[in-house]
Amino acid sequence: MSVKTIEWKNDQVVMLDQRLLPHKEIIRVCRNYKEVAAAIRQMIIRGAPAIGVAAAMGVALGALQSKTKDFDREFEQIVLTLAKTRPTAVNLFWALERMRKVYSENRDRGVDAVKRLLKIEAQKIYKEDIAANKEMGKYGAELLADAKHVMTHCNAGALATAGYGTALGVLRALKESGKKFDVFVNETRPFLQGARLTAWELKKEKIATTLITDSMAGYLMQIGRVDAIVVGCDRVAANGDVANKIGTYTIAVLARRHGIPFYVAGPTSSIDLNCPTGEDIPIEQRNPKEVSHMFGKALAPKGISIFNPAFDVTSQELISAIITEKGIIRPPYQQNIASHVSH
Repeated sequence: MSVKTIEWKNDQVVMLDQRLLPHKEIIRVCRNYKEVAAAIRQMIIRGAPAIGVAAAMGVALGALQSKTKDFDREFEQIVLTLAKTRPTAVNLFWALERMRKVYSENRDRGVDAVKRLLKIEAQKIYKEDIAANKEMGKYGAELLADAKHVMTHCNAGALATAGYGTALGVLRALKESGKKFDVFVNETRPFLQGARLTAWELKKEKIATTLITDSMAGYLMQIGRVDAIVVGCDRVAANGDVANKIGTYTIAVLARRHGIPFYVAGPTSSIDLNCPTGEDIPIEQRNPKEVSHMFGKALAPKGISIFNPAFDVTSQELISAIITEKGIIRPPYQQNIASHVSH
């Protein structure tokens, strides 16, 4: 991607404002950890891996700027502030735990040493994410080698990660392997990540793309226009249940009805072995105005009740395989996920 999702520059966190795409490419500069937390909460940056990278950089930034005598207390406040931004994507908490581990293991070396090591760790998480996505892409491309028509939901591309992407990383790798295929992109109401972000990314990559409304997905499957479906993930439970953008479960059910393979792509950092099943995944409820308004204009009658969960959970029995940077996980997920993560 010619545009970078997030970077560490001059001891500041620089990110592309994804709320304004595809019409404007505006760069936001976060000068302190509270601004990073606000950027995550307001979806200036979004996508589970990207949120993890942003959180790590937010911790490093907060620590670097700390001038208090009670460094331990301020560090905990920084971590807590970032942890409260969004509840569903486990990468956020995974990244914060990595930063906390660096802190606790090096605290006795002094404040300056800890600050330096936290900055190094944040940049390490950033680089690891890009490398993991490229590995994931290779494995996924092999899985989709015979697919001519692929469907995806939401945005799991470079914009949702440090770079390259998870589900879209698979499509990038498929193109790089020389395969000819086209992609159906679901618009992904209510935030339109598919229409605004995925379509934008795939157009930049010169991958043949057709945008559809979410309600058209079943019809395309019914008439035989979809060979495979690949989506990203925000959290994978220990039993293989997957939380992803709202609407994913519907597509998975339709895919099963029509005998179409349904693949999930995500780094091992999205796997939560401490979460037994999808029922244990917290589902974020977002601002009702995301449903009732579009681009600042009201679509619905004033005062109508609105339900706006940001994610749903797809049961493991609907998932054909899970693609990670380590390879392909197939059923039975309960035992195979645990061994895959520890491998």
